[in-house]
Amino acid sequence: MSKNIPAFPVTLPNGENYEQHLEHDGMTLRDYFAAKAMQGLATNPDSWCANKVAEWAYAMADAMLEARK
Repeated sequence: MSKNIPAFPVTLPNGENYEQHLEHDGMTLRDYFAAKAMQGLATNPDSWCANKVAEWAYAMADAMLEARK
């Protein structure tokens, strides 16, 4: 599964699905999942290291995308 699918897909006026187009503006589903994962870790500021939080969040997002297959 692509990591670049839109987080909030829309149907275009001609009836095509937004995912049928190679380019899109806005947040990807991977970014959305990573942001949600970061929220949980951010509740414990004692464990904060910004670079590690970001790495962990994207690793979690990748796992979530894999689980959707």
